[in-house]
Amino acid sequence: MIRLFNIYFPFRTVFLALSEALLIVGALLLAFLLRFRGDVELALVYDQGGGLKIAIASVVLILCMYYYDLYDTTVLHRLTDVLTRLVQVLGTTSVLLAGLYYVCPQLRLGRGPFTVWIILTGILLVAWRGLFRTINRSRRLSERVVLLGDGPMAVALCEEIESRPELGLNLLGYVDAPPIANGHLRTLPFLGQVEQLPNLVRLQHVSRIILAIKDRRGRLPVEMLLNLKGGGVVVQDGPDMFEAITGKVCLEWLRPSRLLFSDGFRVSRFVLLYKRTASVALSILGIILTAPIMLLTALAIRLDSRGPAIFRQERIGKSGKAFTIYKFRSMRVGADEGGTPRPATANDDRVTRVGRWLRRYRLDELPQLFNILRGDMYFIGPRPFVPNMERDLSERIPFYSQRWTIKPGATGWAQIRRGYCASLDDNAEKLGYDLFYVKNMSIGLDLLILFETVKILILGRGGR
Repeated sequence: MIRLFNIYFPFRTVFLALSEALLIVGALLLAFLLRFRGDVELALVYDQGGGLKIAIASVVLILCMYYYDLYDTTVLHRLTDVLTRLVQVLGTTSVLLAGLYYVCPQLRLGRGPFTVWIILTGILLVAWRGLFRTINRSRRLSERVVLLGDGPMAVALCEEIESRPELGLNLLGYVDAPPIANGHLRTLPFLGQVEQLPNLVRLQHVSRIILAIKDRRGRLPVEMLLNLKGGGVVVQDGPDMFEAITGKVCLEWLRPSRLLFSDGFRVSRFVLLYKRTASVALSILGIILTAPIMLLTALAIRLDSRGPAIFRQERIGKSGKAFTIYKFRSMRVGADEGGTPRPATANDDRVTRVGRWLRRYRLDELPQLFNILRGDMYFIGPRPFVPNMERDLSERIPFYSQRWTIKPGATGWAQIRRGYCASLDDNAEKLGYDLFYVKNMSIGLDLLILFETVKILILGRGGR
């Protein structure tokens, strides 16, 4: 795993992305070589903006690959999906660049090089993806891993590791007390008891041990693990591994000591200053750019249904204090019976015709730019909920109040990873993402969230 922006990415996925970026640029250079032959140096060096043209075309194609989820774990291993999306990527790239060349003719690559480049890129990407899939599925090229423990933590780690071949981890089995008939871990081989771990490491060439024991008092073979670590074996804590793989904190394994002594869950003055400065700058820029859209949206709401265009509601912010949030009204007036807010559902009949369109593209959230400017919210942070929901969840979900340690945001890590929540379990899982953000808050992570948010807005995903 490689840590970037305080997030862990599988080394193989990062390598795939970088290699394909080089492949795309290389295919474009090869297209120029095939088209101009001996005059390729003249075309690239003496043609005005030759390097810029190559850079723009390559970046557009790479961004299209990202926006079509070609590096997402749910798509990465499905060959049919990969091939379909590659065709869509090449088509979308052609359309986008055609539009760009119409507006800025000086950036054109030329019809000949462009056509050759698209064809070459398609062939090379398909071939490279096929090779990558073969390498990725090979257990011989994967790191040999053993779990120490067989409880719920081991089960969760087993499911995550086995569903993601790009992690490059070959899970051999688990070591613990002799298994019982109705034990938690049934899908993974039992490799022996804890005392046999040194022999197992030597015979099976194990390179990593993941600790998945929930209650470690009196059960953790500290001296044995230290000796194995001294011999070059990586010994990793299960909760840390789970966070690195999933991008969320597991509440079942979270203890007050982790909150107190962890490197995370600590916000520096510099980060707070950055977040306030960035939030003000982005909110001012957003208000200026979207002012015409907000005026047209307000007019459309008033024409579509009776009631005000702006919806005001009390939400819980930093330190559990209430504030008034502003949104464009997307539901009919009096939609919540008895005045108790209910979460939106798919095809909710309370949503107006204009509101359905607004919610799909998140345009109903635009007035929150004024909340951000006032200082009620950051641009990025945990999503604020209504007081009665917050009180209920804080009583039923452990550590829920920890999400109030920073100001809420218009978008956040939980929003881009989890979406809407309808049940207690949904909100508990979403809290895991919020706590992960609080623990790892940084400029790099905020930039990643902002980039993902733009992707969601453009594709209109997750709206209700």
